[in-house]
Amino acid sequence: MVVEKFNIEGIFSIAPIKRGDHRGFFSETYSKDALAAAGIVANFVQDNHVYSAKRGVLRGLHFQVPPRAQVKLVRCTRGAILDVNVDIRRGSPTYGKHIAVELSAANWKQLWVPTGFAHGYITLEADCEVLYKVTDSWAPECERGLAWDDPNIGIDWRLPSTELILADRDRAFPRLSEIQEAFRYDMRNP
Repeated sequence: MVVEKFNIEGIFSIAPIKRGDHRGFFSETYSKDALAAAGIVANFVQDNHVYSAKRGVLRGLHFQVPPRAQVKLVRCTRGAILDVNVDIRRGSPTYGKHIAVELSAANWKQLWVPTGFAHGYITLEADCEVLYKVTDSWAPECERGLAWDDPNIGIDWRLPSTELILADRDRAFPRLSEIQEAFRYDMRNP
């Protein structure tokens, strides 16, 4: 696995190695030991599989607050998505900043999303499948969200807003300036 850091502390791109021949391919998409060697440690408890039929489906920006906060390992196994993560850790030098990474069946990249980030993605193609591991189960009482179109964050979703397909709840999430503090940045343990 090839692990790359981003300019926002705690987020990593993970590229599993794919070995192919005339029969198809083999890829180790998760290795606790390989990630631990890169300083990435988590205890995953659940795998989620999401299918989106159309291009322009925007899911997010979601997060769970403590005590049920989640680390995620996200990958796209069919189609292509733009995966977006916003730093919502108060006191972080990158608070309110985001990264956007294309994940696809073709590039085989994965994204490590730690706690303290609002996560979402948009499908760039029809018939997308996204799989992600999480470190805690879904807890509706701890689920929160952030406005996908907050102008102070300025995410370029790559498609005009008239082409986006969102759930009603995702349209109603508050802006960053309106969310309650749930995560505090700690330099010793980002």
